[in-house]
Amino acid sequence: MLKVIVIGCGRVGAELAYRLTQRGHKVTVVDMKSEAFHNLPVDFRGRIVEGEALNKEVMERAGIAEADALAAVTSNDPLNAAIAHVARTFYNVPSVVVRNFDSRWRSMHETFGLQVVSSSSWGAQRIEEFLYQQETRTIYSAGNGEVEIYEFAIRESWHGHPLQEILPEQDCVLVALTRGGRALIPEKHFILESGDVITISATLDGSENLQSRLQSGPTQS
Repeated sequence: MLKVIVIGCGRVGAELAYRLTQRGHKVTVVDMKSEAFHNLPVDFRGRIVEGEALNKEVMERAGIAEADALAAVTSNDPLNAAIAHVARTFYNVPSVVVRNFDSRWRSMHETFGLQVVSSSSWGAQRIEEFLYQQETRTIYSAGNGEVEIYEFAIRESWHGHPLQEILPEQDCVLVALTRGGRALIPEKHFILESGDVITISATLDGSENLQSRLQSGPTQS
């Protein structure tokens, strides 16, 4: 069981706090507005502390000295960065995560070396991917979506061709190939069959390059 402090009880903070308590963790939510706690479900079983998160007394009342983790998820990016910096530097909280509300402030969080989640950047990229890649399945997203793991089905036109012909030279790394329900890590000269599924780690550019190759088919020699 973790002792977690959630700073900010907006929709994100309330949802996060509730999910953590449902998993059995000890959660304290801090917000300077009492009405913000109305966002919490009626069966929320954690603690609430009203007050300014940068106030030493408020944070110590929330239990920061014994906290295992802290999430700063307010809609104020400079405040999130300051809280996270204090929690990590002065209270040695082992795990600190910040929410990036405005993507223009993201570089600030990165300058502090903070673990950051940018819902706006991630959401925009996911929507962009769905618009571009209707036949692609994303199974894992790292960071804020800069690198993701995708699954691509091999088309009939690529049957009998070596794997190396289909993989882009950059921004794309093979993770595995699945054939008949069995996964393996093949060499680049491995011969593809229709119905194979390749799992790759790639940037958006890399995945688009691979998608383009799949659709256009092998080059005729």
